[in-house]
Amino acid sequence: MKLLASTLAAGLLLAGSSAFAQSVDIGPGGVRIDPRTPHQRAMDREDRWRERDRWERRRAYRAERDCRTETRIRETPRGEVRRTVRVCD
Repeated sequence: MKLLASTLAAGLLLAGSSAFAQSVDIGPGGVRIDPRTPHQRAMDREDRWRERDRWERRRAYRAERDCRTETRIRETPRGEVRRTVRVCD
């Protein structure tokens, strides 16, 4: 009887801890089990956010660097008109 009670208690402890540490997703690709803890998943999300922010800053820098300022001069009957335009390629 003691063996049965201790086995049952150990089983409940293991089942409870593993359920907290896993995420089960059912999708079109099948069943996926994520064995990471919620803290580890949150850290991965923060890493992805940092990487996305870094990519956005780099893209904005490239767009800024690829732009140039052009001054267009047009002749009209009343004289010349200068227009400064920012052109990005």
